[in-house]
Amino acid sequence: EAHSVADEPADPTNSRANILQFMDGHLQRYLDSDGEDGHVLDGKPCLLMTTRGRTTGEPRQVVMFYGYHYGAYVAIASMGGSDVHPGWYKNLLVNPEAQIQVKGDRMCVRARTAEGEEREILWREMAAMYPSYDDYQAVTERVIPVVILEVMSVTS
Repeated sequence: EAHSVADEPADPTNSRANILQFMDGHLQRYLDSDGEDGHVLDGKPCLLMTTRGRTTGEPRQVVMFYGYHYGAYVAIASMGGSDVHPGWYKNLLVNPEAQIQVKGDRMCVRARTAEGEEREILWREMAAMYPSYDDYQAVTERVIPVVILEVMSVTS
């Protein structure tokens, strides 16, 4: 499920709340500008993904870095190296169909988790773009999922 800053407990360092506030702001800029503001963050491409909440069925939106490999979009379910999967990934496990927006282009996608050699190749490509992924994997025991978002149709 999506998080908002208001849902967060008080944190004396306020770092998690600051991160969530930044993410909420990034999402809003992406939406308000039709992807013109927010598609690139720190030189890396970002897409907006809408999943269905696994318990509520309500739409949940998140902005994340992405790669593009052989006609499909690629995302990493890192959650900063947390020991639990991010809500968007858990939502996709229940309902793999989602919508993405890449800049102003909107598409319906079907998600699947890469395995084996395919995962290793895509992980290396994504970590080359964003080296922190390797750091995140080093601090958690879970295998961070590499998610392939295969385009089913273009909606805009």
